[in-house]
Amino acid sequence: MTDESVFPRRSVVAAGAGAVVAAAALTACTTYGKENAAPAPNPAPSGNQTGADQPTGKALAKTADVPVGGGVIVGDTVVTQPSAGTFVGLSSTCTHAGCTVASVSGGTINCPCHGSKYKLDGSVSNGPATKPLAAKTVRVVGDSVVPG
Repeated sequence: MTDESVFPRRSVVAAGAGAVVAAAALTACTTYGKENAAPAPNPAPSGNQTGADQPTGKALAKTADVPVGGGVIVGDTVVTQPSAGTFVGLSSTCTHAGCTVASVSGGTINCPCHGSKYKLDGSVSNGPATKPLAAKTVRVVGDSVVPG
């Protein structure tokens, strides 16, 4: 009995071709939509910012846009100002079910999915969430709140 009688050449070639097609399809699925994505440009520094005073990334918000006793949601970050001049960065992902919080009003950060509310420091004000929002480091540079 020869090796070819156990695995005919056509079967081996067909199996190899099938594997190549499957790999190509998998590659196409995992890269779909990524070829046109461009990273966001870093803003040019403005004013007299030099060295350590320059932001490490794009400004999340202007300090004037974050009300004392309130906050703003910018992408995956919530920036609050619990007291004048104190800025807090938090994740916008609710710790209950992973929804994105939708508003900052009445002194709380509010999740629309199941009604969880968080204080401006990220701690739970009203469940069903039991864990605080994750902290994110932010700092003030000039008149902007920036990551880091």
